[in-house]
Amino acid sequence: MPITNEQATWFAEAFGKLVDNVDLAIVGKKHQIRLVLTAMLSEGHVLLEDVPGTGKTVLAKALANTLDGTHSRIQFTPDLLPSDVTGVTIYDQGKGGFEFHPGPIFASVVLADEINRASPKTQSALLEVMEEGVVTIDGVGHSVGRPFMVIATQNPVEQAGTYKLPEAQLDRFLIKTSLGYPDFETSVALMLDSANRSRASSITPIIKSESIVTMAGLAADVFVDPTIMEYILRLVIATRSDKDVALGVSMRGALGMARAVRTWAIASGRSYVTPDDVRDLAIPVLAHRVIIDAESDFAGVKAEDVIERVLLDTAPPAYRAA
Repeated sequence: MPITNEQATWFAEAFGKLVDNVDLAIVGKKHQIRLVLTAMLSEGHVLLEDVPGTGKTVLAKALANTLDGTHSRIQFTPDLLPSDVTGVTIYDQGKGGFEFHPGPIFASVVLADEINRASPKTQSALLEVMEEGVVTIDGVGHSVGRPFMVIATQNPVEQAGTYKLPEAQLDRFLIKTSLGYPDFETSVALMLDSANRSRASSITPIIKSESIVTMAGLAADVFVDPTIMEYILRLVIATRSDKDVALGVSMRGALGMARAVRTWAIASGRSYVTPDDVRDLAIPVLAHRVIIDAESDFAGVKAEDVIERVLLDTAPPAYRAA
């Protein structure tokens, strides 16, 4: 059932409070905070890629502390095993049977710090749980519950001893974004507060897990005109035939965009999606799914360039409110 304008207004106000609360720790990055929250309320996951010292871990911790639920941090290293992430079954002599001991992946918000430092085998342990919310151990499925979100970080530099994320892993992240360095005024304010070494720890919960699930349900009911869905699909198809692309956006990417634009729209206080919502999210949702061919990559072509090009070449539908 389509949502009402009153519900959209309530959602936008709650969303704004969440953004402001996280902004207390990671100052001056409200756009990126909105993207991360959009992923959470679209029941997706986020990849933060940036140079060291820009606040990736602080953002993830602050978001986890904003939510009155469970959260965990996994420091990915080359010797990390899949069972260190998902958990393991251990034989209990007293009970005379095997007992499952859940790993740190069983939390509402999971921070996968420097995910590209773990081996491909350990990275692949996340594929099932990120897609289905279930961990299968010894043939038995264990649900991680709702809400569930993985926030992974990786550095684009210091590649020695790291493992590039495979395309199947990248495709499971709804949004990829970066923080960048703060502006001059914000940098000065942070330096004046340099005695506070743990800004994220000062963040207090302002919303319960059940409310996140409720908000996600509201976002899923936002009205989307069929022409908007056709617009998204035309963009996706255009990436597959672009001259610089070896692998375009998958159907999973199209479905992810369909979910994300609903959340982005209602977070703005609207009960319907517009073409502008698609354009706002095109690069964060689609660019990391595009694989540039080797020759174009050598020439300096970026996935973001491809998305901007298809946005220019693909005509949006005429504006029509619900």
